Amino acid sequence: MGRESPTPWYARACVADRVDDLWTCDTLDKATAFIKSHNGQISLRNFVGGQYRSPRNSSAESSQCINSFEPKTGRLICTLPCTQPDAVEDAIRSARSAFPTWSKTTRAERSAILRRVSELLQEHRELFAIWESIDQGKTLERARIEVDRAISNFSYFSTFILHEQTAARMVDGVALTYEHRSPAGVFALISPWNMPLYLLTWKIAPCLAFGCTAVAKPSEVTSMTAFLLGEIFQKAGVPPGVINIILGDGVTTGAALVASTLINGVSFTGGTQTGIAIRRLTAHQIGKHLSLELGGKNPTLVFADSMESSVRERTIRVAAMAAFENQGEICLCGSRVYVEKSVYQDFVREFTSYVKAKYIMGQTVGAVASLQHYDKIRRYLELAVEQKATFHLGSAPPALAQKEAQGYWVEPTILTDVAKDSAVQIDEIFGPVVTITPFETEEEAVQLANDSEYGLAAILLTTNGARMRRVGEQLEAGLVWINCWLVRELGTPFGGMKNSGTGREGGEHSRDVFTVVRTLHLPAF
Repeated sequence: MGRESPTPWYARACVADRVDDLWTCDTLDKATAFIKSHNGQISLRNFVGGQYRSPRNSSAESSQCINSFEPKTGRLICTLPCTQPDAVEDAIRSARSAFPTWSKTTRAERSAILRRVSELLQEHRELFAIWESIDQGKTLERARIEVDRAISNFSYFSTFILHEQTAARMVDGVALTYEHRSPAGVFALISPWNMPLYLLTWKIAPCLAFGCTAVAKPSEVTSMTAFLLGEIFQKAGVPPGVINIILGDGVTTGAALVASTLINGVSFTGGTQTGIAIRRLTAHQIGKHLSLELGGKNPTLVFADSMESSVRERTIRVAAMAAFENQGEICLCGSRVYVEKSVYQDFVREFTSYVKAKYIMGQTVGAVASLQHYDKIRRYLELAVEQKATFHLGSAPPALAQKEAQGYWVEPTILTDVAKDSAVQIDEIFGPVVTITPFETEEEAVQLANDSEYGLAAILLTTNGARMRRVGEQLEAGLVWINCWLVRELGTPFGGMKNSGTGREGGEHSRDVFTVVRTLHLPAF
């Protein structure tokens, strides 16, 4: 989802510092002081076999580490290992050793452990929110929301597995058939940098709930809260090896993880190009379960009736939230806004005024996640300048060098007069950038919305009940929100169409990912 922007890594020794003090940083002031006092000399370690440990690599590159920077300031926060293939295999073997026992634990036992994980996250909610905000660049308020969702992930699946159903059928009085599910095995769980804790736990919770074991790899850009999760799993009583967390980049660590023949399935959220690479790496492993939630360039359709006085404020608010929440770094953001021509000018004016007043850098808008991603967004905005797009808000930010960066700040940007074939209109920028384009008819609106290689989400703003169904059912998107955005019940299928991925997760759909089904036929006589 545009989330695979690289981060520089260097051949240097990782500092073997104790990081127990991270757990004392339950206020922003404490965490900031801790970072300053350590001057970037905080080292994160892998969590394998129920313990924190540095990877034992036989490779000559075993000392290579990745530097992780704070988006809001540009300063070095910590280093983390770039786990090499032999250490990746160690983690996979740990998960495989744990699988036979964990897969046979009762649902009640697994439920109790997941519930305890949820409770411990709740107890440390503010600490996780603080480190998530620092590590990713998002506002503290946004980070709290995402920690709450991570808590809900474990809570939801802890109860879901207690109320599962199966199907039984009679075959013309000859046989009784019934479906039996069992855990699929060891999974690679790979999550992106935009919502690190929330999306990682969205994978870990169902994986463990359905009796699988896992090796999880967070993004190298945002590994802090994944590192802290290991302590939560220890305290919750998760048996050693059931969940292993390894740190590293995609090219080295991630590729070794997904390609291993010891891995039975992959749940990945990230960029479409990385998803394609995973498909290629695993193409010969036919039985490997794949769930790939990939990129999005999502449309927001604004019909004239949604700009009537009684609902006007809601329309502007929902469209703005869908465009700029979390700096636009959410795969579900509506970055292509299409507005019915009769209200186009009014919408552009009021939308711009609302965003200018409500989305303020450093207050309600955080920094983008990395210097590399900052540069990506900057190049698209420079292209918009070259192509003479109209900037109603924002501008192309200046080029930065890491040593001089005071943070990766991109102000909310609203563009009109962007050509249909412009990369600004087509590509997933994954930042606080939105384009607004007029349309005349409902048919044109649907055509414009579907004119994309992606099909993850769409937002439909109208008061016409018939149109809600008529248009909503034509939009080529896995998730369609009508007069709202980002509202989701955890049992609903989550995933996209076209180049936005394959597979669905959530409730019974996650069960399909993490289990295998066999049908037993018993004679009826």
